[in-house]
Amino acid sequence: MYKDILVHIPTERPMRSAIDGSISLAAKLNAHLDAVAVGYVATSAAYVMEGGAAVAAVFELERERAVERAEAALAVFKSEAANAGISYASHALGAIPADAAGSLGEMARLHDLSVVLQPDPTQGSFDNDMPREILFQAGGPVLFLPYTFRGAFKANRIGICWDGSRLAARAVRDAAPFLARAAEIVIITINETDAASNEASANSLTKHLRRRGLSTRTVALSATRADIQPTILSLAADESLDLLVMGGYGHSRLQERVLGGVTRAMLDAMTVPTLMSH
Repeated sequence: MYKDILVHIPTERPMRSAIDGSISLAAKLNAHLDAVAVGYVATSAAYVMEGGAAVAAVFELERERAVERAEAALAVFKSEAANAGISYASHALGAIPADAAGSLGEMARLHDLSVVLQPDPTQGSFDNDMPREILFQAGGPVLFLPYTFRGAFKANRIGICWDGSRLAARAVRDAAPFLARAAEIVIITINETDAASNEASANSLTKHLRRRGLSTRTVALSATRADIQPTILSLAADESLDLLVMGGYGHSRLQERVLGGVTRAMLDAMTVPTLMSH
């Protein structure tokens, strides 16, 4: 069960979707919600170290102003959380982006679920980078909310994007609290004959979930690699799905976080809340 949830509140982008979605989720699950917001400091740590006391003082002033920006964003969250009557806490950080990413990753590791906002490719913002960093560093499930998300979060109708992989299996396990409450579960396969062995097929997943008392149905589709993401989202719309569950593919390369093609495409054009595990 998700009893300890973390939400990243943006400071450089509209925050309403993250606030409404996370608070409604925490209220529904009777969970504690920790909110963290980051005010970003542009000055590099290396420059501060080499610049002496004067530059260090400038850096500290910038950090204090950054914390104030984070506190301003969290003031909206705290007001809404108090009105909802949930258990909550807030954390304002002022840091350079690299340090902020490390801090958020560490915080996420000690929460059952992290809630983040879909990156917006049309806006240049460090807040676009943090959700991806949390996905790579959390070691647990990350719920991405579309930046167009409005209203209360619900997960009555869930789609599982299944390819038989380790990451897909991890996502299914991590989504167990949502699956247990779902009214309908749809297993979505794309080109399954090319992807999953019989031992990890959609049929085997159906049997596994049935043993947990969960009823499912499978929709098998075919698509070129470039069309996988739009095919999934089209089905999600046709089926009126509230939530997608999928592996978050990617790897680190010389400190750079590189997302897999389908994962990157999903984050670029997300229309449905999506739980990912890496």
